[in-house]
Amino acid sequence: MKNLKLLLGFAFIATLFTSCYVEETNYIDEAPMSLNQLLNSYDLWYVDINSTQGYGETPFLQIAFTVSFNNGSMYANNNLVGFGSQGNGYGVEIGNYDAYDMVLDVNHIIDGYDSFDVYQVDNNTIELYNPFNDTSYFLEGYQRSNFDYDFIFYDNIHYFLQEYEAWEKTYTSNFGALNDFDNENYIQFLSGGNDDTFRSSQDENLYNTNDIFWDFTGGYGVGDVSGNMYLKTLTLDYDFFDNEFFELSVINDSTVELFHANSGTVYEFKGRGYIQYYRNANAEGKAAKQAEAPKKRKQKTKKVENTRENKRSIQE
Repeated sequence: MKNLKLLLGFAFIATLFTSCYVEETNYIDEAPMSLNQLLNSYDLWYVDINSTQGYGETPFLQIAFTVSFNNGSMYANNNLVGFGSQGNGYGVEIGNYDAYDMVLDVNHIIDGYDSFDVYQVDNNTIELYNPFNDTSYFLEGYQRSNFDYDFIFYDNIHYFLQEYEAWEKTYTSNFGALNDFDNENYIQFLSGGNDDTFRSSQDENLYNTNDIFWDFTGGYGVGDVSGNMYLKTLTLDYDFFDNEFFELSVINDSTVELFHANSGTVYEFKGRGYIQYYRNANAEGKAAKQAEAPKKRKQKTKKVENTRENKRSIQE
C-alpha cells in the first residue's frame, strides 16, 4: 500500500510539473515586429490605386506605382520609362520617413510633411490612412525577385505614352496602302485632367517640341488584346475621317510600333522630351522638370467613402 501511495504521489507531481510547463509555454510569444521592420520586410510596396478609400488625395502616393522604405529613406517608381531598372528597381529617392507606434511620418522632398496611421491588413498588405484628408491607400508588399514589372508596365501603358512631350514618327514601312495617317508626323498624349486626349501634327523635322503646331485634338483609348499581354490596341478618334485603329507594341523605353490595321502599314514613333514624374530634387535643390498638368494615377473603380474612423487629433 505504501509503495502504491508513493507511485501515485510521483505521478501526481509529474503531472503537476507537466501542466505548469504546458501552461507556461502558452504564454511564450514571438516578439512583435516593429513598424520599421514591417516596412523593410518587402523591397517594393505596390500602390493598389483601385482599392483607395476616401475622396482625398496624397500627391506622392497618387502618382507612385511602387514605394520602398530603406532605413529612413523612401523611394518610389513614378515613371514607367526605366521601370525595373531605375535605382536597381526601387526607383528614385523621394524623401525620408520615421516609423513608430504604427505611425508613419513622411517628409517628401517636394510635397513636404505627411503622416499616416498604418494598419496591417494581412501578411503582405498594409493600409496607410491619412487623417489629414480622411483617405486610405492600400499597399501590397513584394520582393524585387517576384515582382511582375512587365505586368504593371503593360497594365498602365497609357501612362507610358504620356511620359514624353511628343512622339515623332521615325519609320514608315514600304508596304501597306496609302492612308491619311501617313501625313501625321507627331503625336502627343496629354496627362492630368486630359487623360484621354491626344494631339497630332503634320510638321516635319522639328528640333524643339515646343515649336510643334498641333493640327488636331481628339480622344484616344488603349485596349487589351486577349491572350497577349505584350500587345495593346490604340484608337485615335479623328472626327472628320473616322477612327484610326492600331496594334501597339513597345520596342523599348523610347520607341513604339504602330501597326495600322486598315492599311497594313507599320510605323515607328520615338519619344521626344522625356517628362520626369519623380517629384524629387536635383543637386541644386530645384524641382525636376514636370509637365504643366502633372500625371496622376486614376482609379478605375468608383471612389467610395472611407470607413476608417479618424481617431487622431489633427492640429493645424
